[in-house]
Amino acid sequence: MNFPFYIARRYLFSKKSHNAINIVSLVSVCGVVVATIALVCALSVYNGFSDLIASLFSNFDPDLKILPKTGKVFDPNSAAIRKVKTLPDIAIVSEVVQDNALIRYHDRQVVATLKGVDNQYERLTKIDSILEDGKFKLREDVDYASFGIGLAASLGVNAGFVYPIEIYVPIRDKSVNMANPASSFNLQYAFISSVFCTNQAAYDENYMIVSLPLARTLFGYEKEISALEIKVAPHVSVSSAEKHIKAITGENYVVQNRYEQQSDSFRMMQIEKWMTFLILSFILLIALFNVTGSLSMLMIEKRDDVSTLRSLGANDKLIRQIFLFEGWMISAAGAIVGTIIGVVLCQLQQQFGFIKLGDASGSFIIDAYPVRVVLSDVLLVLVTVLIMGLLAAWYPVRYFGRKWLTERREE
Repeated sequence: MNFPFYIARRYLFSKKSHNAINIVSLVSVCGVVVATIALVCALSVYNGFSDLIASLFSNFDPDLKILPKTGKVFDPNSAAIRKVKTLPDIAIVSEVVQDNALIRYHDRQVVATLKGVDNQYERLTKIDSILEDGKFKLREDVDYASFGIGLAASLGVNAGFVYPIEIYVPIRDKSVNMANPASSFNLQYAFISSVFCTNQAAYDENYMIVSLPLARTLFGYEKEISALEIKVAPHVSVSSAEKHIKAITGENYVVQNRYEQQSDSFRMMQIEKWMTFLILSFILLIALFNVTGSLSMLMIEKRDDVSTLRSLGANDKLIRQIFLFEGWMISAAGAIVGTIIGVVLCQLQQQFGFIKLGDASGSFIIDAYPVRVVLSDVLLVLVTVLIMGLLAAWYPVRYFGRKWLTERREE
């Protein structure tokens, strides 16, 4: 066994002559434990909320989406896209045309995002699971539209209304006729089939889904599409399918996974997560001041032991290592215990949800705080605590080491 480590371990568990040193050492360990638990739990809660947001978007967003590198639309019959459609990694493919349109119902009008989809869209997403009213359909003798719940409220409409809505889109490559502005717009009608709610304002407040032929008629396209939405086969990972598709499409197209499709939302969540990590790390640093105090008191108490070790041939480097190990072991004990308790608490929360989110009125999407323990986050917390604990032990060892060397020269 390493000699400095052996002596440091004996000092850690041996009874001190002054009870205050034992108390300060215990407080030091407890402070590190609490800070470590807070780090593990906070990061796990942010992971849980990221999964929650991803699950909400999964009802509306595809696994993968192919967009043009330049421009707004592309040809779905190009060689690369045809090859992508035949990949065994892909279960469902849906063609989409999407752009802004003016929606009008009686005396109300709103600018919304019009999304034209084909008949595969219902199989590609979980649109039926988020319907608040009506039944999702695109065309049955007449054209139908599905509204986000916020957009429907803005227009004052609901599923099954007798009168259709009016959809206006400016005619491409045509200037506005000031004498007759209405002639500069394509106008189509659609009845309201359903209202959906994703619990995401970006969709609920702005989106309306119609059939692909209706969208092409409004936007003036013949066969072009603005995106190709893809559902990956159950036995294939999304990341591997994404790499395969990117290799086929090359630099002419952009392939986005679900996180990249909502990059702003997930980026903000990541920023909040790491800002919380920095704040809690600062609190951990304050807690580690107790380690510095505890180690300083121990080094003062063991002055006689240091003299004895020197008489036995120990040099200053070995003595520094003993007390450096001592301070580091205090931090390590707190880090290991705190990590274990933090992981256990997160698993209990995930299993039983004993910390509720809000009241019992059901106003939240979920009842309890979501958590997900990620191994990389746990390791990051553990390494952070150990490094900061080593730095906290380094200062008193360096200070007293210099002092002892000065005293030795004076002797």
